[in-house]
Amino acid sequence: MKRAAKCPRGNNGLCLESIGDVKIMKKLITLSTIVLLSAPFLFVRTAFSQRPDIAGTFFGDPVSEANYRIILRAVLSFQTPWGSIPREREQANKRVWDDLILSYEAHRRGITVQRGEIDEKITETLQGSNATFNWKDSPDDYEQWVRDTLREPVELFENQMTHLVQVNKLHQQILDSINPTITEEEAFQEFLNEYNSLSVELAEFDTLEEAQQFYESVKSDPDAWEAASRKDKENVPEDRTFRKPGFVALEFLMEMWKFPKKSVFDMIEKKVGDIYPPAPIYKGYGVFKVLEVRRADGSMFADRKDSYFSQLRSRAKYEGFKRWLEDLRKDADIQIYIEPPTDLFP
Repeated sequence: MKRAAKCPRGNNGLCLESIGDVKIMKKLITLSTIVLLSAPFLFVRTAFSQRPDIAGTFFGDPVSEANYRIILRAVLSFQTPWGSIPREREQANKRVWDDLILSYEAHRRGITVQRGEIDEKITETLQGSNATFNWKDSPDDYEQWVRDTLREPVELFENQMTHLVQVNKLHQQILDSINPTITEEEAFQEFLNEYNSLSVELAEFDTLEEAQQFYESVKSDPDAWEAASRKDKENVPEDRTFRKPGFVALEFLMEMWKFPKKSVFDMIEKKVGDIYPPAPIYKGYGVFKVLEVRRADGSMFADRKDSYFSQLRSRAKYEGFKRWLEDLRKDADIQIYIEPPTDLFP
């Protein structure tokens, strides 16, 4: 899927990387006649059986296929704080139903959107897409941009903007309701995770037994490690056993490479050249050679403490929103009757 090099954000936190794959937009536009979303959301509340015009149900209420298609187009075009642009069908379907129940919940809470908020969102989206015209002063240019870029009429685009603004207001409302408690110990640990830096070379193995066998062969013979590393470079990159993540923060090694916390804090205390025994990593097990170490200076924490409290508080709010959304999904008892088109993604 085509993406812009950067993802500028507006005041409401929504990512302005708003244009999905044009090929996908073309496929979607042929699926059904466009039915514009009205406010409140067009949830059918009548008795029903499973019909072609019903996409599914939640909270016991049916959701029209027209609404499903509208939101599918939106999630394929706009990245948001509560979900990225999907890259495959299963992810797309999950995003659609998340947005549908979030919109439903926003209406249930009486969250409204003013015309001025929609205008601001339109302006942010156009600016984020490097449009050079003033859309209010140049309605023809505006209409042409929407049709050329999103392959849809202005009315549908503005309905999508309304949806994004409304759900973002709900998102912010939930975040504001979450008040996590962060301790100084947690903030200091985050400081250590970020300022302690480590460079290692690791040898990857599928099983603990293989890793342990290699460790035993090199732990007292540095030349054996170097010989194995040199020989490994003869292999094509995807078949190599040895990796170098770079000189990075411990947090990076824990988050991206899934190094155990105990292991990285043990290694930061080692000397350059030391060999560290097997530990689980993102895939299989690793044996590690310490290449470079930089230990955090604890005296620097006082000047940076507030930023770490803020960072941890934001992270806890984000995790809290994810838990809230998961509970909402369970309460909604979503029943799905249709799926995204099989040819939607390459």
